Amino acid sequence: MELQKPRGTRDFLFKEMKERKLVENTMREVFETYGYQEIKTPIFEDLSLFTLKSGEGIIEEIYHFQDKGGRDLALRPELTAPVARIYLNQLQKAPKPIKMYYFGSCFRYERPQAGRFRQFWQLGCELIGGKSPDSEAEIIAMAAHCLEELKLKDYQIHLGNLGILRGILSQDSISAEHQDQIMAMIDKGDAEELEKLLNGIEIPETSKNILLELIGMRGHQEIINNVKNILNDYPDALKSLEELESLLIMLKAFGFTDYIVNLGIARGLDYYTGTVFEIYVEGLGAQKQISGGGTYNLIEVFGGEKVESTGFAFGFDRVMEALKIQNPSIPGDERVDVFVAPISAEMKLNAFEIAQNLRKCGISTDVELVGRKLKKILSFAANSGAKFVVLIGARELEEGKVTIKDMTSGEQEQVSIEMVSDVLLNQINNEE
Repeated sequence: MELQKPRGTRDFLFKEMKERKLVENTMREVFETYGYQEIKTPIFEDLSLFTLKSGEGIIEEIYHFQDKGGRDLALRPELTAPVARIYLNQLQKAPKPIKMYYFGSCFRYERPQAGRFRQFWQLGCELIGGKSPDSEAEIIAMAAHCLEELKLKDYQIHLGNLGILRGILSQDSISAEHQDQIMAMIDKGDAEELEKLLNGIEIPETSKNILLELIGMRGHQEIINNVKNILNDYPDALKSLEELESLLIMLKAFGFTDYIVNLGIARGLDYYTGTVFEIYVEGLGAQKQISGGGTYNLIEVFGGEKVESTGFAFGFDRVMEALKIQNPSIPGDERVDVFVAPISAEMKLNAFEIAQNLRKCGISTDVELVGRKLKKILSFAANSGAKFVVLIGARELEEGKVTIKDMTSGEQEQVSIEMVSDVLLNQINNEE
C-alpha cells in the first residue's frame, strides 16, 4: 500500500521549516514589542462555537465529527472565535485592554487550489476592550511593522469603515438581513450582482447611486473631503467617515502613512462594526490578500457583554509565498554553524566531547556520526551549510589544540581546546 498525505495538506522539510520559523519568529518579536502575549487554543472545539459565529451554513465548509461521547466537534476553521471563548471563560475580569496573539493551524473542507489548502496557518492578534480609533491605529501600524521587518515589497494596506455603508442603508430602513446580503456582495467585489440585488430592494435611487459610487472610491486623505459633501444627508454615515478621518490622523502619529482608503471593503461578516482593513500583495494572483481584520463585537454574539475588539490575522502560507516570489533565497540553507570532524576513528570520543562543549556554549554544532573519511566529512559539512569545521587530529590533540577551518575562505588556524568556543563565537558574531 502506498502511503500518501491527505488531500489539501503539505509536508514541510528542513529548509522550508527553517524559513517558516524565521518568518514566524520575526512576526512574534514584533507582536511582543507592542505588548501582545501569546495564547494557544485547542485544534478542535465544540461545533456550536463556529455555527453561532457564522451560521449553520459553515458546517458544509469545515471538518466536523462526533467523538466517542457523542459530542459535536469541529477542527477550528479560524482563531477569532476561540479567542472570544477564552475571553468569556477566563478573561472577563482582566484589566483592559487585553492584548493577545496566536499562531496555529486551521482547517477548511474545500477544493484545494493554488494558494488554498485544507490545512493552513494563521498568525494574528486580538485587542479586546480598547477604544477606536486608537486601538485600530496601533493594530494597523503593527501589521505594517511586521511586513517591514520581513522586507516584503509591493504590499498595499486598504482601509475602510463599514459604518459608512451601513449608515446609508440604516437611514433608508433596509432590514438587517438585506444589509448583510449587500455587504456580502460588496465583499465579493461583484458589482453587477450587487446592482441586481439593490434593484430588487426598496432603496431610494439617490442612496443606491451613492452606495455604488462609494464602493468604487480609492485614494488617500483626499477621499475624506470628497465624500463629506456626498454624505451630508446621512448623519450616521458621516460620523463613521469622521472616525475614519481620525484613524488616518492617528496612523500618521504611529509613523504609518502608506495606505489606501478603500470604501469598498466590506468583510461580509455581520459582527464587524467599524474600521476594516485588508492587505494585498501583487504577484499572488487571485490569492493576493495576505491579511484582513478590523473592529468587531463578537463577544456579544456569544452571549457576553458588549466589548469592542480589534484584530487581524495573516494568512501565514500566503505571506511565505509572497516572500518566496520576491526573494527565492530566503535564509534557511544553514543547518549548523560548526561541524566537528575527527581525522581518524581514534579521535571520535574527543570529537564528541568537544562538540558537546560547543553546544553548551550556545553554538549550533554537528559532529561526524557515520565514520566517513575526512574528504567525505568536509563535503558533508559544506553541504550542511557549516561555516566552520573543527578538525580533531592526534598530533594537535597531544599539544592541547584543534584546527579551525573557515569553510568560506578556506583558511585554517590552530587554537587551544580551552579557547575554541571563544574563538568560534567571536568569528560567528563577526560574520553576522
